[in-house]
Amino acid sequence: MSDGAAAESSTSVRAVFFGSGAFADPILEGLVDIPGVRIEAVVSAPDRAVGRKAILTPTPVAARARDLGLALLQPVRVRKPEAVAALAALAPDLIVLADYGQLIPRVLLDLPRRGFLNLHPSALPRWRGAAPIPATILAGDTESAVTLIVLSEEMDAGPIVAVEPLAVLPDDTAVTLEERAAAAAANLLRRALPEWLAGHLEPRPQPSDGVTLTRPLRREDGRLDFLADAAQLERQVRAYQPWPGSFMETSEGRLIVWKARVAPVEAGDVAGRLATMADGGLALATGDGRLVLDEVQLAGGRQMAPAELLRGRPRLVGASTGR
Repeated sequence: MSDGAAAESSTSVRAVFFGSGAFADPILEGLVDIPGVRIEAVVSAPDRAVGRKAILTPTPVAARARDLGLALLQPVRVRKPEAVAALAALAPDLIVLADYGQLIPRVLLDLPRRGFLNLHPSALPRWRGAAPIPATILAGDTESAVTLIVLSEEMDAGPIVAVEPLAVLPDDTAVTLEERAAAAAANLLRRALPEWLAGHLEPRPQPSDGVTLTRPLRREDGRLDFLADAAQLERQVRAYQPWPGSFMETSEGRLIVWKARVAPVEAGDVAGRLATMADGGLALATGDGRLVLDEVQLAGGRQMAPAELLRGRPRLVGASTGR
């Protein structure tokens, strides 16, 4: 080994990255870019069968790790003794986690001497838990953030290391906001991690005021409740993409709404019924205003403009929708 290589080996920080979802993908790339950090392994969820043909598909992070030639661990349960032993054998100095999907046991939290850090896409303590990005949009928040914290056993409650503010745009969907949050998180990690490793950042406790929690989304959360106001339903359409989607039941089958906007109520509107727009489009009358449907899909069909759908399904006009 050359003197330069020996020096690099002696000063490198041995890191492990935990991540599964799309939010974590750019963060892994950001970690790879940080000088003095050597990634010993990536931990991600196991490949799973996807689609009608049950094609075995890796998580976005697992796919990226393979592309980068990084060692990959995919335990079904990270708290199992064999998974803990495999990670302990790596002797990591540092662990970074983002969008992993499993709770981390205390034995692993205590493993890295330089800390176990977590990147979370909200302005903590607001929107802790499993679905912070949909919750941000659904609530109509105009400002959010990405927060770097020290991971603790209580979900997303650890001390704050650094924060990157993030504006929420009026037309943001969960997909677009997640993409921008992921890019912001990668930049935050590149900026803050060298300072953290140098001992220049002091974690501060999260405030006790303003704590809000989110839970994992369920399919039924996507049902559009026509008794709600149109502005709330429009936010729901953007918040619940791609999962669980937003939908209503009609006489023609389940109607999925991919894009919508708000319009004033019109004479003769009855909450829960579909009505035509002057331009030939389709709208749902709600408890307050109209939800104009700009892009829809009948279950089993393709996405299209409502005017195109109505040419084949004219009985949708005036149809009642179920709650």
